[in-house]
Amino acid sequence: MFEALNLSCVRDERTLFSGLSFTVLPGEMVQIEGRNGAGKTSLLRILAGLSSPDAGEVRWQGVNTRRQRDVFHQELLYLGHQPGIKSVLTAFENLAFYLSVSSPSVRGDAASEAIYQALENVGLLGYEDVTVAQMSAGQQRRVALARLWLSNAPLWILDEPLTAIDKQGVATLIALFEQHAEQGGMVLLTTHQDLQGVNRDVRKIRLTGAALA
Repeated sequence: MFEALNLSCVRDERTLFSGLSFTVLPGEMVQIEGRNGAGKTSLLRILAGLSSPDAGEVRWQGVNTRRQRDVFHQELLYLGHQPGIKSVLTAFENLAFYLSVSSPSVRGDAASEAIYQALENVGLLGYEDVTVAQMSAGQQRRVALARLWLSNAPLWILDEPLTAIDKQGVATLIALFEQHAEQGGMVLLTTHQDLQGVNRDVRKIRLTGAALA
């Protein structure tokens, strides 16, 4: 169980949100809504432990995530606006490094097969030996998204994962989110797009702040 308890966030002397509480249970998909500047990215960074709230706390399995940072991060996959990948490495090398950390028991041919499949899923098969520095911003984004297919983390926190993705790619990602939830995972995301074609309930939490996030 993932919990936000009485979270408050102030930026530039403006309160983005306060007293915000909610729980995400296994099998749930939750969409954070709000206009630009409402605090969506700030909230996700707080939930992922990348910044601190001005009040309140975040709990994983009933324990404050600050008290079990390493355990929590092992069970979390966070994708933010920045791709979070190494520009000097190839697409394959980036995913191989991630897989070695997230699933160290997957090695050899099984690891290579999983990586190639993940690259195919995001339309990058054939780019596996291209360094990230040579890729467009959209391609770099897709390398980061490929980690979703390699992740065993139960909690996914995703900031605008559907940005700059074509219609077929969006459908593929939504199907993956649903599959993750069906297997008992948790998906918490922001998106400016409608989650069309979702075959399960998506709970929505709307932020109403007006300051810049």
